[in-house]
Formats: sequence, structure tokens, C-alpha cells
Amino acid sequence: MLETITLEDAQARLAELIAELLPGREVLITQNDRPVARLIGQPGVSPQPRKPGSAIGKLIIHADDDEHLKDFQEYLQ
Repeated sequence: MLETITLEDAQARLAELIAELLPGREVLITQNDRPVARLIGQPGVSPQPRKPGSAIGKLIIHADDDEHLKDFQEYLQ
């Protein structure tokens, strides 16, 4: 169902309307009983949680670089 709200109400409650706007949901804004704008909730991006050790095997260490990496030895095992 398309929610309809007057321009005056939308101005007074804009932050609340946006906070409650779900992806794909629409709010029609009217002025003098005529549609003037439409708010549409956009899908959000849900980041994947980081997993310890997920980068194992992705780091290439060249033999001549070993001296610089002594402080990171525990991470390389």
C-alpha cells in the first residue's frame, strides 16, 4: 500500500519518514491533493562481517623481503 502524506506533514516529519522508510517502500507527498514528490526506500548494503584468518594465503612474501617482516612473524604462521 502506498502511503500518502501532505507536504506540510512531510516537512515536519522528514527525518522520521526517512528513518522508517524500508527498501522498496514508497511515500507519496502531496500538495493541494496533487502528487508532488515520492520518497522511495533504497536497498541497503549489508557488509559481511570480518572473519579472523580470512586473508591466509593471500599475501605473497618475496625472499628478499624477510628482514622487513620479522615483527609480523606470528601473523604469518
